[in-house]
Amino acid sequence: MISILIVDDALFMRKLIRDALEPLGYRICGEAADGNEAIARYRELRPDITTLDIVMPNADGLAALAGIRQINPTAKVIMVTAVDQRESMRRAVELGICDFIVKPFDADRIIGAVEKAAQGLPLGAAETGAV
Repeated sequence: MISILIVDDALFMRKLIRDALEPLGYRICGEAADGNEAIARYRELRPDITTLDIVMPNADGLAALAGIRQINPTAKVIMVTAVDQRESMRRAVELGICDFIVKPFDADRIIGAVEKAAQGLPLGAAETGAV
């Protein structure tokens, strides 16, 4: 069973992602509400896939992504962002993310991104919904 760490400072976004993935058999192994917590939870849980918001308190998603990459250079990370985060997304792509999702999104979009990451498909192998 594929384990997923959900990282977003908004509880409703974490719930939306959880509600989309759990019925399909994905195991949500943990959640985090900021970048520092994301790194600590990643180190503790070693999830198969991490969904990671960009704009969060304490440490943003890019800082969390860099910290996760130090723990596991091949970590499968899906970035979640608002439309106006183009520069951050460019940097995240350079750091080797699996996919990125633009908010707001529907359940099918997160499911598709997770399925793609689970299969090890590279960014751009399926529609990303990017701006």
